[in-house]
Amino acid sequence: MNTHHITETTIEAPANLPVIRMTRDFCATPAQLKRAHLDPDLFVRWIGPDSLATRIDIWDARDGGEYRYVSSRGDEEYAFRGCFHSVSGDRLVQTFTFEGYPDGVSLDSMWFEELGEGITRMHIQSLVDSFEARDGMLASGMETGVNEGYTKLDSLLATGAV
Repeated sequence: MNTHHITETTIEAPANLPVIRMTRDFCATPAQLKRAHLDPDLFVRWIGPDSLATRIDIWDARDGGEYRYVSSRGDEEYAFRGCFHSVSGDRLVQTFTFEGYPDGVSLDSMWFEELGEGITRMHIQSLVDSFEARDGMLASGMETGVNEGYTKLDSLLATGAV
């Protein structure tokens, strides 16, 4: 069994680029991970921190399609939107905007690397327009949401829901 896989998300921000890079290993196939990111019924079950519930307002997961979802806790709501640029092959490319900071658009690329023995490494790169925007994303609590969300995805994968 492969014992050298990443069980928490590694989040890196190179000093010389306005980029965030995330890497995480899953006991899953690339097809399962892609489906978890594109199927709205699955997506709402794992995205974000444990304290938030998510609903889909718009979801058109195809090249040129758009999405909008809202995560809430009590009376607090956080809306996110973007466009799917490419959903074909082994790579997903989309834009991402937190509506609370509408000028902060990132271009996100995701790809999957099969490591063997049932393990797939997911890579995500988010390119933003400034170091300030990148640092704001990092300071927003993003790490908690990413790690708690992917832990929920691990559970869905383990139970065969994906």
